[in-house]
Amino acid sequence: MCALPSPCAPRTSKNSCAVLTSRSRGSNDSGRLLGTNLKILRNIILQDDTEFVKVWSKTSKSLIAYESGRIYFDNYRCCYSSLLPEPEQLYELPKTPKTEKIEDALLCQCPLDNVLTNASEQKSCLLALTAHNWLHRLSADTGGTLQRVYLSSHFKFRSLGWDSSQETFYVKSIQSKQTTLQRQAGVDNNILMRLAVFQVFPLELVGMLEINKKVFGKTAVDVLLSQGVLAVSHSSKHVKLYSFEYIVNKYRIEKLALGQQCEINGGKGIVGDAPYGIPVNIHIHECPPVLFEMSYLEDGVQIGGHPWHYIYTPNHKRHRGTHHICSITDGELAKNGVQDMKCDSLEADWIFFHPDDSGRIVHAGPSTINVLKIMAETGRDWKCEIVTDFSITAARDNSAPQVIVTSSGRTVKRRFQLLDDDPAQETFRMVKYEDELDLLAVIDITHAEDEGQAHLRLHDNKTGILMKRVPLKEPWDVTYSHEVYFDRDTIIHTVQEKNNTFCCHVYKMKRRPSDEP
Repeated sequence: MCALPSPCAPRTSKNSCAVLTSRSRGSNDSGRLLGTNLKILRNIILQDDTEFVKVWSKTSKSLIAYESGRIYFDNYRCCYSSLLPEPEQLYELPKTPKTEKIEDALLCQCPLDNVLTNASEQKSCLLALTAHNWLHRLSADTGGTLQRVYLSSHFKFRSLGWDSSQETFYVKSIQSKQTTLQRQAGVDNNILMRLAVFQVFPLELVGMLEINKKVFGKTAVDVLLSQGVLAVSHSSKHVKLYSFEYIVNKYRIEKLALGQQCEINGGKGIVGDAPYGIPVNIHIHECPPVLFEMSYLEDGVQIGGHPWHYIYTPNHKRHRGTHHICSITDGELAKNGVQDMKCDSLEADWIFFHPDDSGRIVHAGPSTINVLKIMAETGRDWKCEIVTDFSITAARDNSAPQVIVTSSGRTVKRRFQLLDDDPAQETFRMVKYEDELDLLAVIDITHAEDEGQAHLRLHDNKTGILMKRVPLKEPWDVTYSHEVYFDRDTIIHTVQEKNNTFCCHVYKMKRRPSDEP
């Protein structure tokens, strides 16, 4: 028999956001109530008397970035926390010359499944790539330098990307161009670029490799690493996928460790120290087996879903504007696998695999958002069909007369239709997914008095039902770029403004005071 609490016992309550934040810092319940607290937070947000109020704004002369409760200004030099009632500065790094500015960064959250021997490696950090080829591991809370790795004195590295989120990342160089001396001497430069691949927590080197056109083809123009797959894009609108695990196992000539003495490729030095950097230790001298290849018209190829499918536009102009969903097993087009919104708009529709791991597909346009499911056909497990799970439609005024009668009595038929993204109509601009609250966040734009008005719509992720609509106070000018983030009890709107300035607006969840005395 369970003992019930006495009805006279005092009740205690805690703010849900405060509970969630304290848990991230460590608590004694091992996070068992996390799911319950998130449901409570979701219910509070969706109540009628809950609103979002703008609490803070800040301008910048450079792009503004946001991730996991941190807002970054001035090329990641200044960091603010958005977890508090109003954002507060966490740190500001010293000013540096342009030749040493941060080019790109990734935020690493501390691992929960294992305890590392070095306490500094357990904490969240910012991986920052500088313009002079240093990779810094900075404390996410103080900006202090935890570790530095020098990449190369021969190749310029420009960008960072996740291979497997919070596990493996890569640093990509810019494309190698043929020098004047090489051109005059008739020497071909076949090295397209270099990739340095690392594991995090702790930071360890997997290897450095070169993308050689003699190996991957003369038309190779770009490369990325995702989910253990090396994807090489070609100027012929062609993409080929290779197993990175296979490449490492077969072509890595020596495993290197950061900070250790190394003698390889005729050079000698300490791995990760200047000026030696990281030598190439993965030599790909022949083309690896191709896992998958596809020719496409635009927007590349996306892979995902349950079971595995890919989305692409066939490389022919008659297919422009359509999205084909095919099985990755045999390349066969799924039943109802051609998705065509027939948008008559300035902005094209967009499609992507739903990030909630449900295997669904989101296909969004200016007036409609379709959430699609991949279903096995009855009695044919190997054959799949694309069906609509639910649709979200914008409010449209279709009452405009198609035939107009002039003052002289003549009837004039309208010679054109309104565009799907006509400023006078409600138009969808963004679709995001808030995974912790299981809500779809949709931005819709309407116009009043020649000014764009944005609303953040919150839809149930399972049914598509509209749960709440939140107005954003600042005007939405479609000629400038915008980004909106919905993260628990916070909305962040970053916008490019006139004169190439940027502004960040922060909204916080508030409960409207009761009208009762």
